[in-house]
Amino acid sequence: MDCSLGVATQFPSCYIARAKNLVKFRDLIVKCRSSSVSSSENSASGLLERPWKVADARLVLEDGSIWRAKSFGSSGTQVGEVVFNTSLTGYQEILTDPSYSGQFVLMTNPHIGNTGVNFDDEESRQCFLAGLIIRSLSISTSNWRCTKTLGDYLAARNIMGIYDVDTRAITRRLRQDGSLIGVLSTEESRTDEELLEMSRNWDIVGVDLISGVSCKAPYEWIDETNPEWDVKFNGRNEETFQVVAYDFGIKHNILRRLASYGCTITVVPSTWPASEALKMKPDGVLFSNGPGDPSAVPYAVETVREIIGKVPAFGICMGHQLLGQALGGKTFKMKFGHHGGNHPVRNIRNGRVEISAQNHNYAVDPASLPEGVEVTHVNLNDGSCAGLAFPQRKLMSLQYHPEASPGPHDSDPVFREFIQLMKQEKQKA
Repeated sequence: MDCSLGVATQFPSCYIARAKNLVKFRDLIVKCRSSSVSSSENSASGLLERPWKVADARLVLEDGSIWRAKSFGSSGTQVGEVVFNTSLTGYQEILTDPSYSGQFVLMTNPHIGNTGVNFDDEESRQCFLAGLIIRSLSISTSNWRCTKTLGDYLAARNIMGIYDVDTRAITRRLRQDGSLIGVLSTEESRTDEELLEMSRNWDIVGVDLISGVSCKAPYEWIDETNPEWDVKFNGRNEETFQVVAYDFGIKHNILRRLASYGCTITVVPSTWPASEALKMKPDGVLFSNGPGDPSAVPYAVETVREIIGKVPAFGICMGHQLLGQALGGKTFKMKFGHHGGNHPVRNIRNGRVEISAQNHNYAVDPASLPEGVEVTHVNLNDGSCAGLAFPQRKLMSLQYHPEASPGPHDSDPVFREFIQLMKQEKQKA
């Protein structure tokens, strides 16, 4: 089939009146011809291919809502709990934070991927999250440390991602209804009903996620924070302290910060017996961050219970919740949790307000704690417990991440407080 298309254009009359020196106009004729082409020829020549990516993925939430999107990274079908993160930067640190195991992370910052990825920003040995949900995927990268694009990085690690989805609407839904289970899929063979059933038959509550992210054998950690990035105000501590760090999903920057404050660190698995840890004669024990429900890991609670009171102890995030349970307190699941690098926290002891990095779906109920336990920090957004201390048992804890990465460094001095706690115990001995 042949056809011709003619389009004549000339200047509007308003321009004619003003263009006194313009005496001649020329018509522009555009012609095109289309002929019948077989489907095989179409495929070979690429005539049927669109110059843009079309929606090829679905996010199906347990409330029945279906969100069409475009995929990047890996493909397939994956189930997880959807949470939103309000951080403006640091998506690579978020991707490699083991505390996101079993979760889809939705970034509220709309533009993601513009700085690419690099080896230095890794917070663990791999990506543990179930998937990434973003509004806009950057078409290019621009950063002097960039070694790979975000899409290539996720594909190499078998992590699914979607973009061109209304992340603002999903975030509003999560804030209103709470965290929801969802299914990401690029498989056209799966029906919406099938994916919805998957989301409604899966649950993250009561699941031991720690065992899947913890190390399998003890190891020594020696790396300090790169001096170019170090934020300490008072310099390195002259004394050296031996610390045993329980890996419930520990982030590398926690270890770097301890090493920068003068600690030699032995990292042990989540199932490491308390008796073996105490045989190492540590000056202190760190209970790290980690994913999921603290009530799902009674073995970890028992380990913490056997250690506290014998040596100084410091709990971060999951470690804070485990300390709370080990002391006889209760934890509860929050509506949508705290995930981001801009959460205000007040230090009750000195009145100082810190902007903190947080990532947790559970919290300690301060009313359930025994006498003598002091609430040291409070989240100013919702009044939840953000820190504990029990001087008689030589312990301290924070619900959030003082090491940041990503996030502000307001809370970094808490590592020096842990050093002081160990120093005081050493002087008593």
